Amino acid sequence: MKYKKTIVLLGIIVILFLLFKKDLWEKNEDLLKEEIVSIPQSVETINLKEVTPFEWDKVYSFSPYTPKDTIYETVGYKWDRIQETVNEDMNQIVFMKDGKVVCYIYGYPANIGYGITYGYPANIGYGITLSGETLSEAATVLHVEDELTFQVEREEGVVYLIKK
Repeated sequence: MKYKKTIVLLGIIVILFLLFKKDLWEKNEDLLKEEIVSIPQSVETINLKEVTPFEWDKVYSFSPYTPKDTIYETVGYKWDRIQETVNEDMNQIVFMKDGKVVCYIYGYPANIGYGITYGYPANIGYGITLSGETLSEAATVLHVEDELTFQVEREEGVVYLIKK
């Protein structure tokens, strides 16, 4: 009887661990958010490499409403919990290293505290920002060796990095 209780308890612990365990890309998104929202007010421009506390070699930006399958096909990698954007104001950004996702940004900048804009028209009151290698109507990519200077803008407590 004691043996069965121990096995059940261990099973519950394993299930809870798996439910609440964060993937690498989620941990890196938390670290990236900390870096971006802590950019000093006096900073007007910043290199994207300075605020990414993880290694990456490509970063993809996907236009609104891009289907999951298009994202998977573009990055060449399928991972769980990806979502499709449902509005033009949302970020859908994937950082990659050696063909694997190392950071995934999804959501409204106002909800996550920051936004990174490049590669498609931005609808955040700053005009159109176009930069990066256009892969398709759905995606643009920046490489770690590219010019990665972003303008830092703030609006209503949200920090925006904008590539112009």
